[in-house]
Amino acid sequence: MTPQFPNDAAPPQEALAAPAALHEFVASRLERALGRALPHMEIRFEHLSVTVDVTVVEQTSGLPTLWNALRLAVAGVGRKTRVVRKEILKDVSGSFRPGSMTLVLGQPGSGKSALMKVLSGRFPLAKNVAVSGEIAYNGETQQQLKDRLPQFVAYVTQRDKHFAVLTVKETLEFAHEFCGGELMRRGKELLAHGTEEENARALEAARELFEKYPDIVVQQLGLQDCQDTIVGDALMRGISGGEKKRVTTGEMEFGMKYATLMDEISTGLDSAATFDIISTQRSAARNFNKTVVIALLQPAPEVVALFDDILILNAGEVMYHGPMEEVLPYFAGLGFEYPTGRDVADFLMDLGTKQQCQYQVELPTRSYTHPREPSEFARVFRESHIYQDTLRKLEEPLRPTLLDHVDQHINPMPQFHQSFWQNTRTLLHRQILLTVRNKPYIFGRGLMITVMGLLYATSFYQFDPTEIQVVIGIIFAASLFLSLGQASQLPTFIAARDIFYKQRGANFFRTSSYVLANSVSQLPLCVAETLIFGTLVYWMCGFVSHAAEFCMFLLVLFLTNVSLGSFYFSLTAASKDINIATPISMAATLIFIIFAGFVITESQVPNYFIWLYWITPVSWTLRALAVIEYRSADLDVCEHRGINYCDEFGGLRMGEYYLQLFDFKTERVWIVYCVIYMVAFYIGCMTLAYFSLEYLRYEAPENIAVSDNPAEEVVSKDTAIHDRVETAYALATTPKALPKPGDNTILDVVPAPPAFTPVTLAFRNLHYSVPKPSNPKEPIELLKGISGYALPGRMTALMGASGAGKTTLMDVIANRKTGGSMSGQIFLNGYEANDLAIRRSTGYCEQMDMYSEAATIREALTFSAFLRQDSEVPDSAKYDSVKECLTLLDMWDIADQIIRGSSTKQMKRLTIGVELAAQPSVLFLDEPTRGLDARSAKLVMDGVRKVANSGRTIVCTIHQPSMEVFFLFDSLLLL
Repeated sequence: MTPQFPNDAAPPQEALAAPAALHEFVASRLERALGRALPHMEIRFEHLSVTVDVTVVEQTSGLPTLWNALRLAVAGVGRKTRVVRKEILKDVSGSFRPGSMTLVLGQPGSGKSALMKVLSGRFPLAKNVAVSGEIAYNGETQQQLKDRLPQFVAYVTQRDKHFAVLTVKETLEFAHEFCGGELMRRGKELLAHGTEEENARALEAARELFEKYPDIVVQQLGLQDCQDTIVGDALMRGISGGEKKRVTTGEMEFGMKYATLMDEISTGLDSAATFDIISTQRSAARNFNKTVVIALLQPAPEVVALFDDILILNAGEVMYHGPMEEVLPYFAGLGFEYPTGRDVADFLMDLGTKQQCQYQVELPTRSYTHPREPSEFARVFRESHIYQDTLRKLEEPLRPTLLDHVDQHINPMPQFHQSFWQNTRTLLHRQILLTVRNKPYIFGRGLMITVMGLLYATSFYQFDPTEIQVVIGIIFAASLFLSLGQASQLPTFIAARDIFYKQRGANFFRTSSYVLANSVSQLPLCVAETLIFGTLVYWMCGFVSHAAEFCMFLLVLFLTNVSLGSFYFSLTAASKDINIATPISMAATLIFIIFAGFVITESQVPNYFIWLYWITPVSWTLRALAVIEYRSADLDVCEHRGINYCDEFGGLRMGEYYLQLFDFKTERVWIVYCVIYMVAFYIGCMTLAYFSLEYLRYEAPENIAVSDNPAEEVVSKDTAIHDRVETAYALATTPKALPKPGDNTILDVVPAPPAFTPVTLAFRNLHYSVPKPSNPKEPIELLKGISGYALPGRMTALMGASGAGKTTLMDVIANRKTGGSMSGQIFLNGYEANDLAIRRSTGYCEQMDMYSEAATIREALTFSAFLRQDSEVPDSAKYDSVKECLTLLDMWDIADQIIRGSSTKQMKRLTIGVELAAQPSVLFLDEPTRGLDARSAKLVMDGVRKVANSGRTIVCTIHQPSMEVFFLFDSLLLL
């Protein structure tokens, strides 16, 4: 949708067509009204270093089995822990100037993400992590701006974390609503330095720009066609990976940001989309005087040309930081000549690695040698005139305009744009939207509540109140079932926490607002569950027929439901991950059951466990509901059914007598105490959740250890930890099952006949359409008569713009679409294929790598081979197929490594191997190089080439391939 402006403030038509023109129009209007340049920021950093202390692990530790854990625990008693300090960033100095574009290049694990996180204030600090050096923003230190820094510096993470059920436009609109705008709040004060007419036009143009900015961002990022589509995730089909990456970029475009740091924003994007987005950022940098820093993995030459400066990192060392036009002459002076026909970025990223030998030329004097290690490149750079110029600039005083911006714009900026109640209202709107759209959960939970309510009600229909064990049993089961059902929300809470970390880090909202809104959004479901379940159980089971008692029964059940929901929410806030939260919740459930007062009564609880009885919410619920029932007017009597309880039991009424059988307090005041305790328990859990979310961050590198085996391969899960193998130590995030001494691996070199039939794939006139979300009767055609073929032993590339239909085409051919309307013909070896033939002969490697993290790579391949190959295939043949996968994909050295913590390129190869183990004739791959640098992408695609050479048919979607990767393909289908 093209944004509409009022006539007196309308930009020219060319401004609406191009971001550069729009930026120029708005900037000129605002600067005239401000009477000075737009606020901008210079970022300076000196001697910046980041180190982490990691524990040395014995190379004989093996896989993390229970036996190994116990053995190491016993062996480690009294032994001193060895700790090694690893350097992530090493003495990095430089500056990012306003109005400039800086490209950050480096291999995965070189420190790019760490640098950006540190400069944006998002680096996760821990006891074993140390950050040293000086960072200044217009002369203000990071500590001075700590709480307000996200209002000036935007950070775009490389991971796409979004709510799956929200549409693209809703995601951006919520980001816009959270960020607001300083200009709108202080518009009349700031835009008052031009003529009266200029001020009015600038204020009106700024207001219209503010209101329409989500539409402008959608247009600039090319998301018009998918703006009403849900984002989706691994389990829910939504927008494509490239479109999701653009949403991640657009989400941080809102607010008056003076600097933007973007981490690998081109992953999953085609070259044209990447060029358009970088061009838009260049326009914003030029016209709004923004400081823009972008890290890219495989930028095309035309994208590299858009930048003014470049920073090259390798193993935490700065190999070059200076003007873009001087980078090639600088390295030529070191004896590295840029070859014609190779991408500039690939050439620069190969320096400091084994691949640099192909670029070496003779030096003019023999007194110098080619630098080889990153540390040598860093030493040479620190001796260069470019680095000395950088040091001189860092010593220069700041321009007066930058200091003025501190007083005029930076100091008055609040920590959050919205007030507490505005924050809470916006978050509550979003949470209710998320809850309402979670239809499977609502339907499943509603069905379960109804069925279980009827089951309880019919099983204990119209009970006898004198059967105290039945009555208390029903109360116990009802309260326990209703409240513990909230445990099903654990995965939802954990998934939402990652998004909370990102948005709270960007100062979108307050933690207190998030906790309150999340809790309040659950109340409607709790009310509905309590009414349905409580009504069925209460009236059909035969509790006392009084409205007051019924209302109190529902109130206590409702408070129990809400309180236990807050308990599970606080548990996910404080737990590291779902693997920690789930066992704790199960242990808590066991405590709730044992110490509720039904399985064992209060008098039977040992004194040293009595505190568990009094803090268990279910025990308060059980006591209160029993008192409500037995101290009611119908049962709180001396005589009942011919028995005088007062005479026979020492003056106790019927209700008091039965309550004492279970050691319950008999006074009605315990109902009030229950309500008070439940409210206090709820407030306590919400407070714990607040402090956990505000001060705990589970974002640091996980499972990091150091091995004393110098030959062990290095694996890094987080790009903040570099993957350099050093002389004595190496990072190892995943333990391995190490071979026993003397073990030998013997491979059968005799070629075996293929276990699959080569297949020629052909498709003709394929059409696919889905209903339009806004009007289901109107279809959207995603494939329009596509025809093509793929031959055995050949690799066919599917290329096209992001959202062009590449993944959709593969889904249709592989018969993986469950909705929409499909037509056309698919042929296998000339015969029209049916569903069974397609499923048996094809394998499909998706973009997302999802596995059981506790298995080893060999085990994952073995499970796939045994579960997916025909039962008539001998086990020996299945084991042979696993060996074939390891050989083709070059994974023998990591075969016995557990999956948790594996690098991206290893996960990609594993994804291919899991499908290959099924012995398919046709293999579909959806962006196998996504998130990889050029070298890793070449390694993965070399493996795919070997698979094709084995006689299989390969169909692969790919974005921005390097020249080396592109020439591995035999055929191309361009959409």
